[in-house]
Amino acid sequence: MERYPERDFPREGALDRALARLQYYAGKASPGARRLPRIVPAVAAAARELEGLDAHSLRERAAALRPRLRRDGFTLPLAAQAFALIRAASGAVSGLRHFDVQLIGGWAMLNGRIAEMETGEGKTLTATLAAGAAALAGHAVHVITVNDYLAGRDAQAMRPVYEALGLSVGCILHELDPAARQAQYRRDIVYCSNKELTFDYLRDRLVLGGKPRPIADRIDALAGGTRAQRLLLRGLQFAIVDEADSVLIDEARTPLILSAPGDASGEVATYRQALELAHGLGEDDFERGDTHVELTAAGEAKLAELAAPLGGIWSGPRRRNRLVLQALTALHVFQVDKHYLVRDGKVQIIDEYTGRLMPDRSWEQGLHQLIELKEGCEVTAQRETLARISYQTFFRRYLRVAGMTGTAAEVAGELWDVYRLRVARIPTNRPVRRIHLPDRVFATQDEKWRAVLEAVRGRHASGQPVLIGTRSVAASEHLAGLLEGAGLAFQLLNARQDGQEAEIVARAGEPGRITVATNMAGRGTDIKLAPGIAEKGGLHVLCTERHDAGRIDRQLFGRCGRQGDPGSCEAILALGDDLVADHLPHAAGALARWRALPSRLGALVIGVAQWNAQRAHSATRRQLLGMDEQLGDQLAFSGRPE
Repeated sequence: MERYPERDFPREGALDRALARLQYYAGKASPGARRLPRIVPAVAAAARELEGLDAHSLRERAAALRPRLRRDGFTLPLAAQAFALIRAASGAVSGLRHFDVQLIGGWAMLNGRIAEMETGEGKTLTATLAAGAAALAGHAVHVITVNDYLAGRDAQAMRPVYEALGLSVGCILHELDPAARQAQYRRDIVYCSNKELTFDYLRDRLVLGGKPRPIADRIDALAGGTRAQRLLLRGLQFAIVDEADSVLIDEARTPLILSAPGDASGEVATYRQALELAHGLGEDDFERGDTHVELTAAGEAKLAELAAPLGGIWSGPRRRNRLVLQALTALHVFQVDKHYLVRDGKVQIIDEYTGRLMPDRSWEQGLHQLIELKEGCEVTAQRETLARISYQTFFRRYLRVAGMTGTAAEVAGELWDVYRLRVARIPTNRPVRRIHLPDRVFATQDEKWRAVLEAVRGRHASGQPVLIGTRSVAASEHLAGLLEGAGLAFQLLNARQDGQEAEIVARAGEPGRITVATNMAGRGTDIKLAPGIAEKGGLHVLCTERHDAGRIDRQLFGRCGRQGDPGSCEAILALGDDLVADHLPHAAGALARWRALPSRLGALVIGVAQWNAQRAHSATRRQLLGMDEQLGDQLAFSGRPE
């Protein structure tokens, strides 16, 4: 294998995309997915040969299987032997034996698919099957999670299983220095977050001077290999992406940019002037969207008049308009406790899909600095871009990609179009007993919150635990104030309490417990019911605002009714919610005048708004991929690295 293996994904034209779409629909009708359950009897047959073997014998069997996997690949008989070994090792060291449906999920991933498994079906354990088999075959395996906490937790929990087979396990955390990172990446299986991995890849691209070149690598090796010694990764060989829809779809709207501190001299005064000019414009001078602002013709004329006495850079209309548009965006679009927090005198971005903080991320083109000025924080210097890449481009460079998630069916077409990944829906180990109550939609926010309080009060009185999902820190804290005023004890989980996440979520299934949470409680953590709670109906999940992506709502509802437990869920919404205001404002304004709003009509309006949001975000992702490809063509033509 070459020194830094990765795939060169070809640039596609319209005809290529059309043929790929036909291939996707033809594949949906093929028996490929229906054949996945064949792995179950094959593993059962292979397991009979392992009965009574001790730990030493299991390791010897794994060592003997390695060369056969490297030579023949993942055939059904060899994969069944690997899975049987991994299941036996897991049962011996952890007491966790893979269910048959987990074998199907592991086989789907080993065949390069996204395994859609219901929340609570044990995806972390399922991943050991594909990761262990791929590592035994000699692939450098990256198990990719959405944050450091989950990477560290899963690596620690699954390490004994891998080590029982003679495989080494690494874990990449933010605080590791380059030498420690390199040592971890040299392990057979590495757990890491998507952000840490992608930025380490960009650092390697800087060392390589762009795309890996075999001839240059050989010359470097003959010269002593100094460049190769500085590389962190062993290439992009086999990736298993946990919460695949979050990483490959939701986070793919924003490029990842590796940067270095720039020069702050002269910037602060310019940004202050931009904010002053923005404050001088009225509501009729600009139009606000959900992520950007546009000046009207009258607004441009008024801005030119306001900027005339300043001279200098404010004389030219293009730069003047760009700076003031960024200032208007900072003032009117990005909101504290929704898009960011101010902590320790610094502006920290909140991930809209998980509710978690991203302390090392910043907005570009001066937006971050303008928000710092708006909040009275110390202004950091704009950073100089060293390298950039999108998640679409990055993951298409892996030789093999697979993934798992609880919600992928809604974006199966896009996963195929962008990554050539098919989705395989895996059956549940036990029947799902989750009860979905009808949505209730109100005309105003006040009516909605009164209904939420009434619903929580009733469930709490019966001793049933309730998990309430909100979209933002501000909304969670508003509800917390209402609960406190009503005399209801609760636990609050948002970006301000991110260090207590595991403890708060672990207790959310206790009798009468009320947990108010942003999206961070929706993914990667487990809520177990206390004794006696199943008889009370299990956990009740209450959604107070639909997300831009319906999959995120499905993840939230999936916190209840796991592994055959009972549970219930409902949505209590308002036409004044941000989703409707941003993506269907005219309908919301017309219907808000109704005193008695039919819930079916309200649910239809919110559904259309959500569909508009999903369509807009999909267009943004496709636009970013197109820009990435165009930039790659330009850099390749100029001979510059990525």
